[in-house]
Amino acid sequence: MSTNTTARKLTLPSDQDASGRTLGDEEIALVTEAIRSGTLTSTKGRFTREFETGFARMIGAKHGHACASGSAAVHLAVAALKLEPGDEVITTSITDMGALAPILFQGGIPVFADVDPVTYNVNAATIRDRISDRTRAIIVTHLFGNPCDMDGILHVAGEHGIPVIEDCAQAFLAEYKGRAIGTLGAIGCFSLQQGKHITTGEGGIVVSNDDALAREMYLFINKAWGYGDAKPDHYFSALNYRLSELQGAVALAQLAKLEGVVERRRATADLLTEQLQGLPGVATPKVTPESKHVYWKYCLHVDTEQHPEGAVRLGAFLRERGIACAPRYIQKPAFRCEVFRDQRTLGNSRWPFPLARPEAVDYRDELFPGTLTALDRVLVLPWSEAYTKEHVDFIAEAVSEGAHSL
Repeated sequence: MSTNTTARKLTLPSDQDASGRTLGDEEIALVTEAIRSGTLTSTKGRFTREFETGFARMIGAKHGHACASGSAAVHLAVAALKLEPGDEVITTSITDMGALAPILFQGGIPVFADVDPVTYNVNAATIRDRISDRTRAIIVTHLFGNPCDMDGILHVAGEHGIPVIEDCAQAFLAEYKGRAIGTLGAIGCFSLQQGKHITTGEGGIVVSNDDALAREMYLFINKAWGYGDAKPDHYFSALNYRLSELQGAVALAQLAKLEGVVERRRATADLLTEQLQGLPGVATPKVTPESKHVYWKYCLHVDTEQHPEGAVRLGAFLRERGIACAPRYIQKPAFRCEVFRDQRTLGNSRWPFPLARPEAVDYRDELFPGTLTALDRVLVLPWSEAYTKEHVDFIAEAVSEGAHSL
């Protein structure tokens, strides 16, 4: 590996601060207006409501409800399906804990499906292998902004009458065959966390075209209190997952910038893909056919048969040049985390795992070849709407030099 300390360095914009975010005067103006109004709760204000309506309209959904986080968004979706304790929810082995913990909190059993080793997404075949007579939902994650192959997934789900929840935390305005990601399944869940395409620091939003599911999610945000009902009550056990008007004001200003953010990310990602063609043992993202990738991050696929430990070595090479990349994305599959491996949940009860079928919590390596290959070979590059051609040229030059040094 090269250790050339004279190599050109360039500071890349970061989505963790102002250098890589679109936050500015528009957000300041609306937050100021919210503060001066004196109404900071979204049950009485206008900003969160306008954001919900505007976002739903933008992606072609009938209902949109903002909430406290992307994790909360998944929790709303799972809760709306009214699982019984021990019901199974098929999900992906490569995802954030925020998309998994809600299943446990609703008494469900996460059943992990393997992923395609190149797209890193679940697909119809890997999901079909995990369906049982106890499966009550399927959660698909459009990882890094690359849509899952939804036709096959929806076909398999439809055969068994199982609703599909889309985890779109990294996939704002992604498209599959001309339709917006988040509108193909029963519910779409989005995150407004710091590093997402638009941000309120923390926050989320769910969308649905199903009136009954939308009503359940609205109630779950509000402690199951029926605001506006003739005889409101707390109808069932639920939490306060509301977004504040301060966050709603930021979200509304961010929404106006979303299409431009996505366009810039796509344009610079396409430019990098063009520049990286033909590198030995290093492949650019495989975009799902007839889809539009929105590049939350940009992933390289390093062939470990040609370059053993290639992703790790290439990552170290790039970090020497100031490119804060992440080999493996997550250090281990989700099912190897202690909460699943050791069943650490509520006290010493292991709830709800005592209700699980042995096959549902079988985490042997041979069941997840795609997952293990994907994590060994993926190298995740940072990405931002603030990138310019100069930034892309710098990254391309470093990746090319690193690939040839493996």
